[in-house]
Amino acid sequence: MLTLYSMPSSGNSYKVRLLLALLGLAYEHKDAEYGSGVTDTPEFRALNPAGKVPLLVLEDGRLLAESNAILLYLARGTRFLPDDAYEQALCHQWMFFEQNSHETTVAVRAAIRNYPQRAHLRTPEVLDPLLESGHRALSVMEAQLQKTPFLTRDAITVADIALYGYTHSAGTKGGFEMDRFPAVNAWLARIAAEPGHVPLSFVPGAPAA
Repeated sequence: MLTLYSMPSSGNSYKVRLLLALLGLAYEHKDAEYGSGVTDTPEFRALNPAGKVPLLVLEDGRLLAESNAILLYLARGTRFLPDDAYEQALCHQWMFFEQNSHETTVAVRAAIRNYPQRAHLRTPEVLDPLLESGHRALSVMEAQLQKTPFLTRDAITVADIALYGYTHSAGTKGGFEMDRFPAVNAWLARIAAEPGHVPLSFVPGAPAA
């Protein structure tokens, strides 16, 4: 069975749990919530010296880190990763955008607002630029989603799952003005309606909230 070390409150970890749920794949979940110390242990650092989650342990013991790399691995041969080389490249394009432009603004602002360990950063000098740059990233998504129901085509792919992880809570956790992005909101609703969808709070063995 697959084993997943993940942080229940993290969008990066949630992406992987969501794809596993959409695929109907069973796995053992290892909780590594922020502040728990799990990722600082020698045992975990032996698995991933970067000390980061999510971390996927394959059935044969091989390891795979970085959320989007895990998504691409799990999606191979499924409806979530196109066979066409160009459409695959479009998935990669949006996933690079997610890590370089979206996660660094939307997720960072949400983390500062929600984790006590980052309370010292809750200043206008830090939060206001993140709000502006996060809105820019969401505007890029809005422009595409006004043209197509999903980010790369007419069906959901790993690109959508990658960006859903932090976008779905950008308003509640990050304080972003989501009413400015109706196409993004419609896209969020489409993903939430996918069979097998689970919320951020879901981990195997615990009830979904």
